[in-house]
Amino acid sequence: MKWKLTLRFLRSVMTIVVIVGIVNAILFLSLFVIKVSNNNFGTEEASAETFSRTFSQYVELQAGKPVVNEEGLKKLQEMSAWVQFLNDQGEQAAAFYTPEELKTEYSPIEIVQMYKYKELDARTTVFVSEAQHFSYFLGINNPKIGRYVMTYDYAKIFKDVNVFLFIFLIVDVLIVILIGFLFGKKLTAPLHTLIEGIQQLRERRFKKMPTPKGVYEDVFRNMNELSEKLDRHEEERKRLDQMREEWISNVSHDMKTPLASIQGYAEFINDSATDLTAQELQEYTSIIKSKSMYMKDLLDDLNLTTRLRNHQLSLQFEEVNLVQFLREMTIELLNDPTFGERQIEFEANVAKAMHKVDKKLLKRAILNLIYNALVHNDENVVVKIRVDTGPESHTRISISDNGHGIPAKDLEQIFERYYRGTNTTSKHGTGLGMAIARDIIWAHEGKLDMTSIENTGTTITILL
Repeated sequence: MKWKLTLRFLRSVMTIVVIVGIVNAILFLSLFVIKVSNNNFGTEEASAETFSRTFSQYVELQAGKPVVNEEGLKKLQEMSAWVQFLNDQGEQAAAFYTPEELKTEYSPIEIVQMYKYKELDARTTVFVSEAQHFSYFLGINNPKIGRYVMTYDYAKIFKDVNVFLFIFLIVDVLIVILIGFLFGKKLTAPLHTLIEGIQQLRERRFKKMPTPKGVYEDVFRNMNELSEKLDRHEEERKRLDQMREEWISNVSHDMKTPLASIQGYAEFINDSATDLTAQELQEYTSIIKSKSMYMKDLLDDLNLTTRLRNHQLSLQFEEVNLVQFLREMTIELLNDPTFGERQIEFEANVAKAMHKVDKKLLKRAILNLIYNALVHNDENVVVKIRVDTGPESHTRISISDNGHGIPAKDLEQIFERYYRGTNTTSKHGTGLGMAIARDIIWAHEGKLDMTSIENTGTTITILL
């Protein structure tokens, strides 16, 4: 995988460099051809060549000899130049501003040498032209001006160019491969680390990767955040799996106990039916019925809490005055023979608190919380139900008692399904009441909070 990424990036770099090289070569050749065709490799030389070829306009004949007019003499001085006119025999016919060491007679080969090379001195370039049927040397004393005479063979030049281009191509390809490899390796190295990190995530190994500076910094930061979240989720999943196993174990145990009683009494009745009195038979069948009802309640509660957790239960909302609703519930509890002698108090600090709720489910949730306070404490416990205005226009319902309280280690798990704290040996109910109450409050988009101090009491607060 590493080499695939590196080679892919290397091909991209090579393609770009080759395209740029071709464009640059075409541009260079185009400029070279334009320069050659114009014979114009420098402004100094071009202006000197033009001046020497057009100097004839300043030459006149006087008494059969060439003479430079005043304008021409001025031009010679401006150009730091001199001019020497020759007749057909190569002899000097006239001269203006010429140096003393300049010859006055030339053979044909000397004329050619004078034009091709700097025969006079290294600073002077000599040009040749014609005016008024006289040839003339025009020398310009300027070290910036030069002339180079080339002799070339087209076939050899073409061959040399091919060799040059081949060498150029080989060198460029080697450079591209080297730079592309180094650059590609540097760029793809973080990708290799990233791929390894993804493989670790797939294998559920949530290891934090070092974050490099540059292009991939945000990618690595997001990957590390994802790894941390997945790590937390994995820990939460393990915790929930453990709780589920414990919950299944507890439910199985609680189902086995009444089943064992039902089975035992049923076998006893079956084996001793003729020997049992009517009172004994009624007692045993009453126990079987009680255990059966307990199992039914347990299964109903399991079904309810599962549907609430999975949002599969449709709530029947209606407008309800919670003050009146809770007052009637308190009166109903006090009229119940089971709790008629218990101390249950109701207090409302608001006259009316209208909310859309499912009366049946909300009543069950609040009764579960009240039953929990009554059942798991002594008979002289005082349970207070209070309604007032909470923060942000919420309605606050609090259920408090002065009972045994709940140990701090049990508070976090008190609302889990089938959790019973260690502060009581009572087995009243199915163990799902608190979980059901919380799920019902959540279904109403409410909040549920519990505070408790051992040997002082417990307070449960509901915000709707």
